[in-house]
Amino acid sequence: MNQSAIICVCGAGTMGSGVAQVCAQSGFSTILFDVNNDMIVKSRSGLNNSLQLLIQKGKITAAEKEQIIQRLSFTSNISDCKADIIIEAIIEQKDKKVTLFNQLAIINSTTTIFATNTSSISINEIAREIKNPSNLVGMHFFNPAPIMKLVEIIKTNETDRVVIETIKAFAKQLNKTAVLCNDSPGFIVNRVARHYYLEAMRLVEAGSVDIETIDAVMEASGFKMGPFKLMDLIGIDINYNVSRIVWEALDKPERLRPSIIQQQKLAANELGRKSGKGFYQY
Repeated sequence: MNQSAIICVCGAGTMGSGVAQVCAQSGFSTILFDVNNDMIVKSRSGLNNSLQLLIQKGKITAAEKEQIIQRLSFTSNISDCKADIIIEAIIEQKDKKVTLFNQLAIINSTTTIFATNTSSISINEIAREIKNPSNLVGMHFFNPAPIMKLVEIIKTNETDRVVIETIKAFAKQLNKTAVLCNDSPGFIVNRVARHYYLEAMRLVEAGSVDIETIDAVMEASGFKMGPFKLMDLIGIDINYNVSRIVWEALDKPERLRPSIIQQQKLAANELGRKSGKGFYQY
């Protein structure tokens, strides 16, 4: 991907902001869009703080921070979302993603690549309802995007081979490790990881052990974060929705049934770090 290419990230939440930071740090002019102007303000502040932290850690210089900031633009006007690659990182609802892609198709070139960061929704289903489905690909980053190296690239039944090769090259320019897979429930990581979360919660439901012990044991065995700390970081609502979508897509097997513990947390609006309380207090 030519360094002069323009990248647009739609969705200024934690993931979208992180992806925008990665793109701008890698030298790309980056547009960050959100319909909610309050999210734009919050994202701008968060990105500034994140880059300032990199200065304090000696990862970048103050001059480099300024250059990164200059590559970033923020907007709540969808008409500004004209780019070579558009990365969607909005709410995990298929209809909203389809609507967004169809709106963007009207104002963009027929060669614009549309990448969805969905962690669990079928990309083939999205492709069936949008214009130019051959330009759609999954580009699933992991949280926090500036730190996590892995990116899952998911091809649909209609994704053009050139689109796949372009996104693979783009991921490499972002200093990410790209793994290619076909569209399937949960893709690779979220499919395998369901048991990491669900079995941990079943142990707690059964009264066998507490969450702190499970996290401590898993971290002592080599995992960077225990399942409960990780769910708090990801967002309990997001983690639950992934579990629900994968469970339903696979015809509701008992082994993948979502946990009542997460449902209780959702009802109490205890979503993890972003709400100040989840399995732990923040």
